[in-house]
Amino acid sequence: MALEKIPNPAPDIPDNGSDHTDSTAYDVEKGEPRRVVEGATGEPDDAHEEVEAMDRGHMQDLERGVSRGSINAGPRKEEDGAAIERVNTRTSLRSTKSRLSRIATTLTSRSRKARLAPKPLPLTDLDNGIVGWESQDDAEMPLNFPERKKWFLISLLASITFISPLASSMFAPGVSFMDKEFGNTSLILSSLCVSIFVLGYVIGPLVLAPLCEIYGRRYVLTGANIFFCVWQIGCALAPSLNTLIVFRFLAGIGGSGCITIGGGVIADLFHPDRRGLASSIYSLGPLFGPVVGPVCGGFVAQRAGWRWVFWILLIASALVTIGIECFTTETNPKVLMDRKTKRLRTKLNRPELISCYNSSGQVHTPAQIIKIGMLRPLKMLFRSPIIFMLSLYMSVVYGLLYLLFTTITNVFITVYHWQPELCGLAYIGLGIGFMAGLIVVGKISDPTVVRMTKANDGVFEPEMRLPACIFFACFVPISFFVYGWTADKGVHWIVPIMGLIPFGFGMMGIFIPIQTYVIDSFPEFAASGVAALTVSRSLFGAFLPLAGPKMYESLGLGWGNSTLGFVAIALIPVPMLIFKFGGTIRKNHPVKL
Repeated sequence: MALEKIPNPAPDIPDNGSDHTDSTAYDVEKGEPRRVVEGATGEPDDAHEEVEAMDRGHMQDLERGVSRGSINAGPRKEEDGAAIERVNTRTSLRSTKSRLSRIATTLTSRSRKARLAPKPLPLTDLDNGIVGWESQDDAEMPLNFPERKKWFLISLLASITFISPLASSMFAPGVSFMDKEFGNTSLILSSLCVSIFVLGYVIGPLVLAPLCEIYGRRYVLTGANIFFCVWQIGCALAPSLNTLIVFRFLAGIGGSGCITIGGGVIADLFHPDRRGLASSIYSLGPLFGPVVGPVCGGFVAQRAGWRWVFWILLIASALVTIGIECFTTETNPKVLMDRKTKRLRTKLNRPELISCYNSSGQVHTPAQIIKIGMLRPLKMLFRSPIIFMLSLYMSVVYGLLYLLFTTITNVFITVYHWQPELCGLAYIGLGIGFMAGLIVVGKISDPTVVRMTKANDGVFEPEMRLPACIFFACFVPISFFVYGWTADKGVHWIVPIMGLIPFGFGMMGIFIPIQTYVIDSFPEFAASGVAALTVSRSLFGAFLPLAGPKMYESLGLGWGNSTLGFVAIALIPVPMLIFKFGGTIRKNHPVKL
C-alpha cells in the first residue's frame, strides 16, 4: 500500500514585526560566501538560527517515522499512523515553543537596547565589482568599534579640542605685560593680538576638511596638532608685536584641526541616537576652554611672564598630540574602504574593483578633491537656507561671548580693584553655566530624539535636535542685564559673577544641538558641515570684539550690555522657527555637494 505524501509539519515562522533579512556576505579572507541573518539592529540573529536548527530536527524525526512506516506497511498500518501522529504533535508543540521563544527574544532585545534601527551597511559584492563591509557587524567598521574604544577616542579628541580654544584666551591676561615690553599703546592692536587666533579658525577648516577625504582624519588631525605646537614656540620667542600677531594667526590655523575634524569623528563612531552625548563631551572644549584660559593665564603671566603662557600651551598640546598619534585609529569609513579596495585590487588582481562609497566609479585627483572640499563648506553655508540661518544665529551668540570677554578683565581691575592674576577667576560664573548646561543637554538630547522618532512612526528628522535650543535661548539675555547693571553700579563682585551663569548655561544648550543637527543632516560630510559653522562663528569671534571698547566707552557697562541683551532677546524665536519650518525648507532646498 503506497503511503501518501505528508506535508511539511513545521509551519512558516511568522515575522512578528521584526525586520530580519537574509543576505550573503562574501568573506574575502576565506574566499567563499557565507550567509548572514540580520535583525532589526543589523546584528546576527542567533535566535533565528536556533529556530531553523530545531525545524531541521523536526523534519528528520518525521522522515524516520515515514521510513519505518514504508518498511512495515500493511500489518502495522495502525501503529504507523499513531507514530506519524505523535511526530506531528511533537513537531507542532516544538514549533509553537520556538515561535514563543523568538518573540520573547525579540521583545527583550528591543526593550534592552531602546534604540533606533541603524541604517544597513553596504556589503561586499565581488560579482559586481563592489568592495564593502563583510557583514553588518564587521569589526573594521568604526560604528562597530567596542564602546570603550569609542569613548577613549572621543576623550583624546576632547582633550586637544579643549587646549586649542584654551589658547585663544589664555594669553588675554598677559596682554598688558606684552604691551609694556613692546611699547604698544593701541587698544585695537592689543585686542587683535588675542582675537587673531580665532581668525585662524576661518582659514584652517577650508583646507583641513577636504584633506580628511584624501588622507583620513587621523593623519590630518596629527599634522594640524603638530603645526599648532610649532607656532606656540614661535609665539613664545616672538621678537615684536607684529611677529606675535602673525604667529598667533598661524597657530590658530593649526588649532582649527580638532575643531573641524571632531564632528566627522562623532559621525563615524556613533549612530544618530547616540551622538548627543558624544557631541556634548566634544563641545565642552570650544566653550569651556576660552573660560578656563584667563584663569590659568592670569597666574602664569603674573608669576612667570607672558611668554610662559605659550610654553605651557606647547607642553600640554605636545603631550596630547603624542597620545593621539600613538593610540588613535582611522575612523573615516570612506578612507578605510578606499584602502581596502586598493589592497583587494592587488591581492585579487582585479583593477576594476570600486569602493561601495564610490559606486558611480568616478575618480577625482587629489587636487580636485581639495578644490571640491574647500568649496563644500561654503556651499553649505550660502546655498542651504537652514545652515545659513543656524550659522548666523550661532555666530552672533558666539560673538556676544567674545564681546563679553573684552570687558570682564577690565571691569574687575578698575571697578573691583582685583589683581590681574585674580581676574581670571571672574570667568568661573561662565564655567559653572557651561558645566550645568553640558549635564542637562547630555541627559536630554538622545532620549528626546528617540522619543520624538518613535512618535513620528520611527522616522528620524534632524530638526528633532532643536527643541532644546528654544528653552536654552531664553537664558542668554539674562546675563547681559544682570552682569551689566550690577557691574555698572559697583554691586558686590559675587553678583556679576553669578550673573554670568545663565549665559554659559544657555550657550551650551544652543551650541551642542545645532552642531549635532548639522552632523545628523550631513553625516557623510560632517567635517565640512562643522567647518561651515566654525568659519562663520570664528569671523564673528575675531572681529566683533574689536568693536567692544568703543561701544562700552560710548554706552557704559549698563546700556552697552543691555544692548547685547536686546539682541539676544530678538534671537530667541530663531530655533523655534527652524524647528517648525526647517524640515520643509531643508527638503525644498537640497544642496548638491
